[in-house]
Amino acid sequence: MDLALALRAFQRTVDRGSMTAAARDLAVSQPAISKHLRNLEAHVGARLLERSARLVRPTPQGQRLYAACQPAIAAIDAALEDVRAEGAQVEGRLRLHAPSCIGVRHLHPIVADFQAQHPRVTVDLVLEERVVDLVHEDYDLALRYGRPEGQDLVIRRLGWSRRILVAAPAYLARAGAIDTPERLAASDVVMIASAAVSRTALALQHGGRTIDVPVRPVLRTNSAEVLVSALRDGRGVGPAQRLLVAEDLAAGRLARVLPDYALRSTEAFLVFPSARHMRPAVRAFTDFAVPRIRAVDGISPTA
Repeated sequence: MDLALALRAFQRTVDRGSMTAAARDLAVSQPAISKHLRNLEAHVGARLLERSARLVRPTPQGQRLYAACQPAIAAIDAALEDVRAEGAQVEGRLRLHAPSCIGVRHLHPIVADFQAQHPRVTVDLVLEERVVDLVHEDYDLALRYGRPEGQDLVIRRLGWSRRILVAAPAYLARAGAIDTPERLAASDVVMIASAAVSRTALALQHGGRTIDVPVRPVLRTNSAEVLVSALRDGRGVGPAQRLLVAEDLAAGRLARVLPDYALRSTEAFLVFPSARHMRPAVRAFTDFAVPRIRAVDGISPTA
């Protein structure tokens, strides 16, 4: 039995909760994973995994072995990659997760520039509006809005994503100037649909106090791209992350509305699984990406 391969198969199976997923991650067949696990259980003389039709999870003995082998395997992987990287190009696979709102417009170009400098790095860039389990879903890092929770995470603060009110000049010409919160309340509003966002009010900050402005949304969407497109098309006024509309503002396709009133900003972070030693490819991408993300128009060092 190859003990190193058996331990790696065991670790990935526990991480993923599935032998099929572990086989896919390790680029081997599912029967090979099953054989490694059987051999490992025979080697230690204990049942390490409880298997069902839908889930594989560790027994108490398996959990103890997993807790011991996970950081050891991560340390070995990092050491091997460090040795390979000395005097050579940065290489390997990088799995990155981010919200689509910042990922499409800003993170993807950063990834492309990074790969131009490090062509032997392959990147899985997954853009979607959910929080992922970095370890169980095999991500090296993620960009997240809002301070991440959990002692098993390492975070690096990027800054605050500022939100502003904007509208197309055509809408403002048709509806008239929106120069007071009362005028905003009487306007057509386009906004993001989210459990964290009120359906019927916008919270504006002005002079050290918060004003809840009642609004009537004509469109609510979970897509930032749809939101910006609707605003450009003159369908109403709405809140948007500045990083999504900075080019439209500069080109005159959108205009600021109530610029003396602020909307709540959202803090952005890079998040890493603390159990995983930072491989050279991850470290190189982080060093490359962080200053570029912080330089995005709309990311501010303060709220």
